[in-house]
Amino acid sequence: MLISRHVLERPTAAVRPFALTALRHPLVSTLLADHRGLLTELLDGLGSPLHVVLPDVFEENVGRLRQAFADAGADADILYAKKANKADCYVGSAAALGVGIDVASAPELVKALAGGVPGHRIGISGPEKGDALHSLAVQHGCLVAVDSLSELRRLAATARLAGGRAGVLLRSRTAGQPGSRFGMSAAERGAAVALCADGADHISLRGFSFHLNGYASAERADAADEMVEYCLDARRQGATDAGLVDIGGGLPVRYVEPQLWNEFLAQNDATHYHAARSFTDFYPYGGPSAGQAVRAIMAHPVGGGESLAVKAGRHGIRFVVEPGRALLDQAGFTLFRVQQVDDRRESDGYAVVTVDGSSFSLSEQWFNSDYLPDPLLMSAQPVGDALFPACVAGSTCLESDMVTWRKIGFPRPVRRGDHLVYLNTAGYQMDSNESPFHDAPLPSKVVLRPSGEGTVPRWRLDGIR
Repeated sequence: MLISRHVLERPTAAVRPFALTALRHPLVSTLLADHRGLLTELLDGLGSPLHVVLPDVFEENVGRLRQAFADAGADADILYAKKANKADCYVGSAAALGVGIDVASAPELVKALAGGVPGHRIGISGPEKGDALHSLAVQHGCLVAVDSLSELRRLAATARLAGGRAGVLLRSRTAGQPGSRFGMSAAERGAAVALCADGADHISLRGFSFHLNGYASAERADAADEMVEYCLDARRQGATDAGLVDIGGGLPVRYVEPQLWNEFLAQNDATHYHAARSFTDFYPYGGPSAGQAVRAIMAHPVGGGESLAVKAGRHGIRFVVEPGRALLDQAGFTLFRVQQVDDRRESDGYAVVTVDGSSFSLSEQWFNSDYLPDPLLMSAQPVGDALFPACVAGSTCLESDMVTWRKIGFPRPVRRGDHLVYLNTAGYQMDSNESPFHDAPLPSKVVLRPSGEGTVPRWRLDGIR
């Protein structure tokens, strides 16, 4: 529901905060409704902020994504993008489900292997990877996305010295992004295919990949169709194993209902934020789901009017997908303890709530943006008659350390010792920008698994079995 504007009868005019209510998985709703005591004990014992991770939800998301590709008539290998969250529990779930892992560093590769994921299910991406990572990739039979002709030559030399053979994808610039810093030009791609096709350099060309920004299904489908054509051309040149097209990540997550999101965008204004901060771009919080995006990509018409999925199937092309955020949808949330409340309602029309922690643990600010879904207030105080407008600040000495710039309409006054819950933070929010600034320890991650109706969930620290 769109909330109308009004002016408070105070020295400074204020706008009634817009309620951007976050979607909740049933497991999250149960934890917040029935097990607040446990969450409070964990926060008190392990410190604020605290990240709660839910591998059961991750496993559900894997099943849904597999079903989406099956519904679309496409064959696809899922590689969970480990960069989206460092928690070991998700790697363990991936290993148990036969899901691969996408990594971009030697430590990520080692953790994936230690978590039980075999090398042949691990893809290695990232530009111009180092020789140590190449060596590990060859030893364990990983699939390497090569970003340039020079990297391909270095990888070939590594494989030759090891007496092995490296399976590669050639990352190529698309027609839609010719100026990208990632991937090969047409001339470089041609030379790379020729190098792989002769088979003399311990390289097996498995297919092609690309890098795109954004979430446009049509653009991703068109780029994938380009890669299909590159596979067919490589086969004609003798690279008979070229049968994979990696469509990358870029599968969206729906945080709020689409209608509510559109209403928010229609009324959004700089006055709704602390210090009238203006943002030029937001994550599409009310966009399509990952499953909807997969179906749209695979159904997109390509040459001759057939769908991408039909064309790929006709030529024996299999897709690779690298979702991070999409597999972590609803698979975790973050708790903060309120440390102080500076009530500026009389002067500024809103309060500044300072939490024990910082915006480094809610990383949307890394993208010069704001994490928009409303945090939940856990408080022993009764619901009030009027909203309590407040933004949320971190406890560092940085003026820009704002966990939430937007003014939130809390249902009761916020007090020191209350808890704030930020929903759906497992995908990039927990880890992308974390920092031990001021010598503060990095937040703990607690793994919660339900243990049966009416019983207290089982918990453990992530990384401890």
